[in-house]
Amino acid sequence: MAHDIRIVTEAELRVVVQLDLATVDVIEAAFAALARGDVVMPPILSMALKEAHGEVDVKTAYIPGFDSFAIKVSPGFFDNPKLGLPSLNGLMILFSARTGLVEAVFLDNGYLTDIRTAAAGAVAARHMAPAEVETAGVIGTGVQARLQMQAAHLVRPFRRVLVWGRDATRAEACAADLRASLEVEAEVAVTPEALVRDSQLVVTTTPARAPMVEADWLHDDLHITAMGADQPGKTEIAPAALAAAGLYVCDRVSQCETSGELRGARAAGLWTGGVPRELGEIVADGLGPRPGCTICDLTGTGAQDTAIAAHVFARLGTTGTRIRT
Repeated sequence: MAHDIRIVTEAELRVVVQLDLATVDVIEAAFAALARGDVVMPPILSMALKEAHGEVDVKTAYIPGFDSFAIKVSPGFFDNPKLGLPSLNGLMILFSARTGLVEAVFLDNGYLTDIRTAAAGAVAARHMAPAEVETAGVIGTGVQARLQMQAAHLVRPFRRVLVWGRDATRAEACAADLRASLEVEAEVAVTPEALVRDSQLVVTTTPARAPMVEADWLHDDLHITAMGADQPGKTEIAPAALAAAGLYVCDRVSQCETSGELRGARAAGLWTGGVPRELGEIVADGLGPRPGCTICDLTGTGAQDTAIAAHVFARLGTTGTRIRT
């Protein structure tokens, strides 16, 4: 029997779904589902291509109660800008959870990954950041730096944002974009240390392989979301900072042990806190009184991809091209 597959382009997807509170709520529900323990989510398939300065990640998850599940392929080839091409692209394939038939192919070029990642940052900020945030800071100057601040502003509407990046020109451009889009004060921080010490909410968005944040910069009125360490060897937070924080939380412990900040802290022998809590547990059970500085380690989960893909599919209407197979 023939069935239809929906092919949807990035331009069409941008009309259907944006980074807003509805998207944040969808991703929050995915974290809550992970906390229930009935999600089927295999380890990330990750392939580093050193000769091409590239990497490819494949993520998926089945969430009980969802009609569909997604498989996401996410390549990152970081020399592409020299060729006039974007460094990130990719697609999502949505399957029926009942029959396994392909329902849709989202040719999103990484757009859905971008907004679900930023929405995850908003979930962390919503549940872990101080109730009042005057100054937010972002380390990094790319697309995700902008989106993470946009997402954070949805749940913690700050008045001022600080930006730090290795390239001062790019940092100035990022600050200018945030000033215009969020209508907040925005400036370039002199150093990462100054940014961390002056902020109540910090997001790190870099592919760094050496720590960008040190332990002695932390203060009690601070939350950090680290989302750049998604491959073995990457690290943004000094291992001692994880141990010094009042609370360190993973999006998925098994992933953070191999690809996140937890891997480095354990390798250095500086993590003695046992099995960390997961963000889904915080969403489900609450944080309780803030225990001083908090850190959330986001490596990206297949549950987020299934959640955003199912959310998009429900909102498509007549959008996209139907192919009968």
